[in-house]
Amino acid sequence: MLKFQHQSLIEAPLKTVWQFHEKPDILQKLTPPWQPVEIIRREGGLDVGAVSEFRLWLSIIPIKWVAQHTQCQAYHYFVDEQIEGPMVSWQHHHNFEPEDGKTRLTDTIHYELPGGEMAEFLLEWWVTSRLQEMFRYRHKITQQECKIS
Repeated sequence: MLKFQHQSLIEAPLKTVWQFHEKPDILQKLTPPWQPVEIIRREGGLDVGAVSEFRLWLSIIPIKWVAQHTQCQAYHYFVDEQIEGPMVSWQHHHNFEPEDGKTRLTDTIHYELPGGEMAEFLLEWWVTSRLQEMFRYRHKITQQECKIS
C-alpha cells in the first residue's frame, strides 16, 4: 500500500474552511482545469454515506470512479473511500486542525494500484507527481476562497 500526504496552513478559521468543503459545488471548484474529470453526482455533503461519482478519461477511455464517505467528525475530519474505480483500494483522509486562528489542512491518501507491487514500484513516482499537482491546486483554491480579508 502506498501513501501520499499534502498539507497547508490555510489563512482562515477552521469553521470557514470546513464550511467551504460543505458547499454543493466543492468538487467543481477543487478539480484542476487540466484534469480530464467529469463530475457526475455528489450526494450527502460530508456525512457518512455521502457519495461522489466521477468519470475520468484515460485518453479516449472513460473510467468510472465512485467514492463514499465512511467517516466524519464535523469540523475535524472526513474520510472517503473508493467503492468503484481504477484503484485496488483508495482511502482519503481530510483533516482540519486549528492553528493560531488558521487551519492546518492535511490530505492523506492510502492507495493500492492494480498490478501489484511491480506496478507500484514502476508507477508510484508518476501517481505521486499527479497527486502533488492536484493537491497544490486544491489547497491554493481553498486558500483563495477562505482567506481572511
